[in-house]
Amino acid sequence: MAINHRHDFVLLFDVKDGNPNGDPDAGNMPRLDAETGHGLVTDVSLKRKVRNYVAMAHDYKSPLNIYVRERSILGQAHFDAFTALGYKLGSESRIKVDEEIAESLRELGTPDWMTIDESDDSPEIVLAADIDKAEAKLWIKDSAVNAKIKKVLTDALKQGKGRRPTAEESDGGKAWMCKNYFDIRTFGAVMSLKSAPNCGQVRGPVQLTFGRSIEPVVASEHTITRMAVATKAEAEKQGGDNRTMGRKHTVPYGLYRSHGFVSAFLSKQTGFSEGDLELFFKALEDMFEHDRSAARGQMSTRGLYVFKHDSELGNAHAHALFDRLVVARSTGHNDASTPARDFAAYSVAFDGQTLAMGQSIQAAPGVTLTRRC
Repeated sequence: MAINHRHDFVLLFDVKDGNPNGDPDAGNMPRLDAETGHGLVTDVSLKRKVRNYVAMAHDYKSPLNIYVRERSILGQAHFDAFTALGYKLGSESRIKVDEEIAESLRELGTPDWMTIDESDDSPEIVLAADIDKAEAKLWIKDSAVNAKIKKVLTDALKQGKGRRPTAEESDGGKAWMCKNYFDIRTFGAVMSLKSAPNCGQVRGPVQLTFGRSIEPVVASEHTITRMAVATKAEAEKQGGDNRTMGRKHTVPYGLYRSHGFVSAFLSKQTGFSEGDLELFFKALEDMFEHDRSAARGQMSTRGLYVFKHDSELGNAHAHALFDRLVVARSTGHNDASTPARDFAAYSVAFDGQTLAMGQSIQAAPGVTLTRRC
């Protein structure tokens, strides 16, 4: 059943002695706002946990399959869509080349219809199944590569039996992908890939902001020891001590707040249903229960507050509703000089009213607020 109501929501989650979202560009330290010291968790990280929960609960089965998953090849899903729909696009063409040719093409920059596959010992030039041969011939003719490379590309083009999908086929592929993949009809996706049929772009009805900690957090660095080494050479170098030193980054405690939005209009374009919305909210409630690791310490969803509007357009501005849901130090823990170390240090209230689990109130004319967890 299609969604006929706009929804906005506030997600509260916390971390204790863990790293909620490491930054690979900063040695995997917890993400911080450099100006304020508040902790950050990206929307991408939260969406990954939702995807993992849905995949775990439904085992990648249509219509709750997951498009963006670990070690997946996105283009294969496009071919699956076109095969299921009976669209004939031919097949990609591959030709092995030496490293000199591959390097020349890398420096030049490959067009959309060409990729360089380096998964095997020797690189391969891959021409897409949906290649426009006229466009490819023109690119080869006008490119700055030498005659040897032009001949290699021309030979590869002759081997291929591909064609570009029509607009109707791309639209059909997009509809099929939305129908079968939960994360596409929820978050959207860019599905105009190299070496795969073009399934267009989908703007998802569900959007999330970064999670931001209520108060500044301090990232702690810990030295850790592994009582083993990876190779015999390392053991000999250490004289049998077999110790490996490492680093671990944690946040002692942080309560994070993220805002979310669900568009009724965009849900009609992707097929996002009331059942999908319920599953999404269930994932937000339970996603940390199945995402345990030594690096993340103890993470928990502490609150999910959902504003449901009576109309598709909405009956109040989201920011005005969010501003009225206040997270502050609770009575007995209101000394800001004492760092918070658990959720009991905070209180959550809407216009001064604390909501019990499952309680609903009228937040504004035409808007109902429900605390789901």
